[in-house]
Amino acid sequence: MTNTKELNVEDKLRAIYDLQLIDSRIDEIRNVRGELPLEVDDLEDEVTGLSTRLDKLKLELGTIEEQIKAKKIAIEGHQVSIKRYNEQQKAVRNNREFNSLTKEIEYQELEIQLAEKQIKELKASIEHKKEVIANSKEKLDQKNSHLKHKKAELNDIMLETQKEETFLIQKSEEYEALIDERLLAAYKRIRKSVKNGLAVVSIERGASAGSFFTIPPQTQVEIAARKKIITDEHSGRILIDAALADEEKAKMQKLFDQI
Repeated sequence: MTNTKELNVEDKLRAIYDLQLIDSRIDEIRNVRGELPLEVDDLEDEVTGLSTRLDKLKLELGTIEEQIKAKKIAIEGHQVSIKRYNEQQKAVRNNREFNSLTKEIEYQELEIQLAEKQIKELKASIEHKKEVIANSKEKLDQKNSHLKHKKAELNDIMLETQKEETFLIQKSEEYEALIDERLLAAYKRIRKSVKNGLAVVSIERGASAGSFFTIPPQTQVEIAARKKIITDEHSGRILIDAALADEEKAKMQKLFDQI
C-alpha cells in the first residue's frame, strides 16, 4: 500500500474516481461479451449430452440386432428339432410314442411362432431407434454448427478486447494500491450493491448522477471543498464535484487512448 499515507483527501477522491472510470471501462468491455461465454458453455453441455445420448442409442441398436440374430439361430434350432421329430415319427411302434413326438413338434412350432413375433417387435423397435438416432444426429449437427458460430463470435470479441482488458485490469490494480484499505473496501462493497457498478458519482444539477434526490446546498459546498469523503445518504455512493469529475475523465481518456 505504498503512497497511501501521502494522499490528501482530494488526491484520494481523484484516485478513487480514476479507479471507478477504469473499472467502468472494464465493465463495458465485459458487457460487449454479454451472455456469450454462458451461451457457449450451455451449448457445449447440450452437445455433450446429445453425443452421449446418441452413443447410447447406437449401443441399444446394436444390442437389438444381436437379439434378432439370437432369435433366428433359435428358430433354426427349433426347425432342426422338428425335422428330427418328424423322422422319429416314421419309426414309432405305438400311438403313445407318436403322440409324444407330435406334442414335441407342436411345442417347437409354438417356440418358432413366439420367436418370429419377438423378431417382428424387435425390428419395429429398430426402426423407431433409427428414427430417433436420425433426429438426434440432426439436432446434434445443428447444435455443433451453432456452437462453432458462437465460439467464433466470442473469439473475435476476445481478440478485439483482450489487450485492452488486460491493460485496464493492471491499471485497476495499480490504482487500488493508492487507496487506503477502508475506502477501497467501501468502494468495492458499493460496486457490488448497485446494478451499474457506479460507486463514485459526481454532482449533476444539484443531485448525484443517476439520482433524483437533491443534495443539500451545504453538502454540495463541502463536496466541492474536497476536504472529506462524503457519501450520498440515499444510495451510499461516494460523491465528487463535477469539476473534479471532468478533470479526471479527461485525464483517463488520454490513458485509454494509449491502448
